[in-house]
Amino acid sequence: MIEQIKKRRSIRKYLDKPVEDEKIIQILESARLAPSGSNTQPWHFIVVKSELTRQKLAEVSHNQKWLLSAPIFIVCIADIRSRIEDNVEISLDENSPELELKQIIRDTSIAIEHIVLEAENIGLGACWVAWFTQDEIRPILNVPSDKYVVSIITLGYANEKPKERPRKKLEEIIHNEIW
Repeated sequence: MIEQIKKRRSIRKYLDKPVEDEKIIQILESARLAPSGSNTQPWHFIVVKSELTRQKLAEVSHNQKWLLSAPIFIVCIADIRSRIEDNVEISLDENSPELELKQIIRDTSIAIEHIVLEAENIGLGACWVAWFTQDEIRPILNVPSDKYVVSIITLGYANEKPKERPRKKLEEIIHNEIW
Protein backbone atom coordinates (compact mmCIF):
# COMPACT_ATOMS: atom_id res chain seq x y z
CA MET A 1 0.00 0.00 0.00
CA ILE A 2 2.87 2.42 0.69
CA GLU A 3 3.71 2.43 -3.04
CA GLN A 4 0.17 3.59 -3.94
CA ILE A 5 0.41 6.28 -1.27
CA LYS A 6 3.78 7.45 -2.62
CA LYS A 7 2.51 7.54 -6.23
CA ARG A 8 -0.84 9.25 -5.57
CA ARG A 9 -1.10 12.80 -6.91
CA SER A 10 -3.89 15.32 -7.26
CA ILE A 11 -4.85 15.03 -10.93
CA ARG A 12 -6.27 18.09 -12.68
CA LYS A 13 -6.09 16.91 -16.31
CA TYR A 14 -7.98 13.87 -17.49
CA LEU A 15 -8.21 11.88 -20.71
CA ASP A 16 -11.46 12.05 -22.65
CA LYS A 17 -12.21 8.44 -21.76
CA PRO A 18 -15.17 7.09 -19.78
CA VAL A 19 -14.62 5.35 -16.46
CA GLU A 20 -16.02 1.83 -16.29
CA ASP A 21 -18.96 1.40 -13.90
CA GLU A 22 -17.20 -1.55 -12.24
CA LYS A 23 -14.32 0.73 -11.27
CA ILE A 24 -16.68 3.33 -9.82
CA ILE A 25 -18.41 0.62 -7.76
CA GLN A 26 -15.04 -0.72 -6.55
CA ILE A 27 -14.00 2.76 -5.45
CA LEU A 28 -17.29 3.32 -3.63
CA GLU A 29 -16.96 -0.09 -1.98
CA SER A 30 -13.58 0.98 -0.61
CA ALA A 31 -15.27 4.05 0.91
CA ARG A 32 -18.09 1.97 2.36
CA LEU A 33 -15.54 -0.13 4.25
CA ALA A 34 -13.90 2.86 5.96
CA PRO A 35 -13.90 3.00 9.75
CA SER A 36 -15.97 5.57 11.63
CA GLY A 37 -16.45 6.62 15.23
CA SER A 38 -18.97 4.31 16.94
CA ASN A 39 -19.46 2.73 13.49
CA THR A 40 -21.86 5.55 12.55
CA GLN A 41 -20.91 5.44 8.84
CA PRO A 42 -22.15 9.00 8.17
CA TRP A 43 -21.18 9.14 4.50
CA HIS A 44 -23.26 9.33 1.36
CA PHE A 45 -21.97 9.66 -2.19
CA ILE A 46 -23.52 11.17 -5.31
CA VAL A 47 -21.96 9.99 -8.58
CA VAL A 48 -22.24 12.77 -11.13
CA LYS A 49 -21.72 12.07 -14.84
CA SER A 50 -23.99 14.76 -16.33
CA GLU A 51 -22.03 17.48 -18.10
CA LEU A 52 -24.55 20.13 -17.06
CA THR A 53 -24.38 19.18 -13.39
CA ARG A 54 -20.59 18.99 -13.49
CA GLN A 55 -20.54 22.50 -15.01
CA LYS A 56 -22.73 23.83 -12.20
CA LEU A 57 -20.51 22.19 -9.58
CA ALA A 58 -17.38 23.66 -11.19
CA GLU A 59 -18.99 27.12 -11.18
CA VAL A 60 -19.73 27.02 -7.44
CA SER A 61 -16.21 25.69 -6.87
CA HIS A 62 -14.82 29.12 -7.69
CA ASN A 63 -15.18 28.49 -11.39
CA GLN A 64 -12.35 25.96 -11.53
CA LYS A 65 -12.62 25.02 -15.21
CA TRP A 66 -10.12 22.17 -14.94
CA LEU A 67 -12.75 20.11 -13.07
CA LEU A 68 -14.67 19.69 -16.31
CA SER A 69 -11.98 17.50 -17.85
CA ALA A 70 -12.92 14.78 -15.33
CA PRO A 71 -15.73 12.54 -16.61
CA ILE A 72 -16.92 11.64 -13.10
CA PHE A 73 -17.46 13.60 -9.92
CA ILE A 74 -18.11 11.83 -6.66
CA VAL A 75 -19.72 14.27 -4.24
CA CYS A 76 -19.05 13.18 -0.68
CA ILE A 77 -21.61 14.12 1.94
CA ALA A 78 -21.58 13.76 5.73
CA ASP A 79 -24.91 13.01 7.40
CA ILE A 80 -25.25 14.38 10.92
CA ARG A 81 -28.34 12.18 11.40
CA SER A 82 -25.95 9.34 12.13
CA ARG A 83 -25.30 11.17 15.43
CA ILE A 84 -28.32 13.47 15.98
CA GLU A 85 -31.91 12.22 15.89
CA ASP A 86 -34.32 13.26 13.14
CA ASN A 87 -36.60 15.12 15.54
CA VAL A 88 -33.89 17.70 16.31
CA GLU A 89 -34.00 20.56 13.81
CA ILE A 90 -30.60 21.45 12.44
CA SER A 91 -29.15 23.28 9.44
CA LEU A 92 -25.44 22.99 8.74
CA ASP A 93 -22.95 25.35 7.14
CA GLU A 94 -19.29 26.31 7.48
CA ASN A 95 -19.94 28.12 10.78
CA SER A 96 -21.98 25.45 12.54
CA PRO A 97 -20.63 24.87 16.06
CA GLU A 98 -21.93 21.31 16.59
CA LEU A 99 -19.34 18.83 17.85
CA GLU A 100 -21.13 16.16 15.83
CA LEU A 101 -20.38 18.07 12.62
CA LYS A 102 -16.67 17.79 13.32
CA GLN A 103 -17.11 14.07 13.97
CA ILE A 104 -18.97 13.36 10.73
CA ILE A 105 -16.51 15.42 8.68
CA ARG A 106 -13.65 13.45 10.26
CA ASP A 107 -15.28 10.11 9.51
CA THR A 108 -16.31 11.04 5.97
CA SER A 109 -12.77 12.27 5.31
CA ILE A 110 -11.47 8.79 6.09
CA ALA A 111 -13.86 7.36 3.48
CA ILE A 112 -12.76 10.03 0.99
CA GLU A 113 -9.12 9.08 1.44
CA HIS A 114 -10.09 5.47 0.73
CA ILE A 115 -11.63 6.72 -2.54
CA VAL A 116 -8.52 8.54 -3.75
CA LEU A 117 -6.20 5.69 -2.75
CA GLU A 118 -8.36 3.03 -4.40
CA ALA A 119 -8.55 5.19 -7.52
CA GLU A 120 -4.74 5.20 -7.64
CA ASN A 121 -4.69 1.47 -6.98
CA ILE A 122 -6.89 0.69 -10.01
CA GLY A 123 -5.20 3.06 -12.43
CA LEU A 124 -7.39 6.16 -12.14
CA GLY A 125 -6.58 9.72 -11.17
CA ALA A 126 -8.47 11.73 -8.60
CA CYS A 127 -8.45 15.11 -6.93
CA TRP A 128 -10.10 16.26 -3.72
CA VAL A 129 -11.93 19.61 -4.20
CA ALA A 130 -13.57 21.52 -1.36
CA TRP A 131 -13.53 25.19 -2.38
CA PHE A 132 -17.28 25.89 -2.25
CA THR A 133 -19.94 26.89 0.25
CA GLN A 134 -22.80 24.74 1.46
CA ASP A 135 -25.40 27.31 0.41
CA GLU A 136 -24.15 27.22 -3.18
CA ILE A 137 -23.48 23.52 -3.67
CA ARG A 138 -26.42 21.87 -1.89
CA PRO A 139 -29.20 23.19 -4.20
CA ILE A 140 -27.47 21.80 -7.30
CA LEU A 141 -27.77 18.25 -5.98
CA ASN A 142 -30.88 18.67 -3.82
CA VAL A 143 -28.86 17.95 -0.67
CA PRO A 144 -30.89 18.70 2.49
CA SER A 145 -29.68 21.44 4.83
CA ASP A 146 -28.96 18.93 7.61
CA LYS A 147 -26.26 17.28 5.45
CA TYR A 148 -22.75 18.64 4.91
CA VAL A 149 -20.98 18.41 1.54
CA VAL A 150 -17.37 17.62 2.45
CA SER A 151 -15.87 17.36 -1.02
CA ILE A 152 -16.10 16.72 -4.70
CA ILE A 153 -13.71 14.05 -5.91
CA THR A 154 -12.89 14.38 -9.59
CA LEU A 155 -12.24 11.00 -11.14
CA GLY A 156 -10.95 9.71 -14.46
CA TYR A 157 -7.94 8.51 -16.38
CA ALA A 158 -5.03 10.87 -15.74
CA ASN A 159 -3.67 12.97 -18.59
CA GLU A 160 -0.74 14.26 -16.56
CA LYS A 161 1.96 12.99 -14.22
CA PRO A 162 2.53 15.68 -11.59
CA LYS A 163 5.91 15.65 -9.91
CA GLU A 164 6.32 14.64 -6.31
CA ARG A 165 5.61 17.49 -3.92
CA PRO A 166 8.01 18.19 -1.05
CA ARG A 167 7.17 16.52 2.23
CA LYS A 168 8.52 17.19 5.68
CA LYS A 169 11.02 14.69 7.05
CA LEU A 170 9.76 12.20 9.63
CA GLU A 171 11.94 13.70 12.34
CA GLU A 172 10.15 17.03 11.79
CA ILE A 173 6.74 15.62 12.60
CA ILE A 174 7.28 12.80 15.10
CA HIS A 175 7.28 13.38 18.85
CA ASN A 176 7.94 10.62 21.34
CA GLU A 177 5.90 10.49 24.53
CA ILE A 178 5.34 14.28 24.72
CA TRP A 179 5.39 17.30 22.39
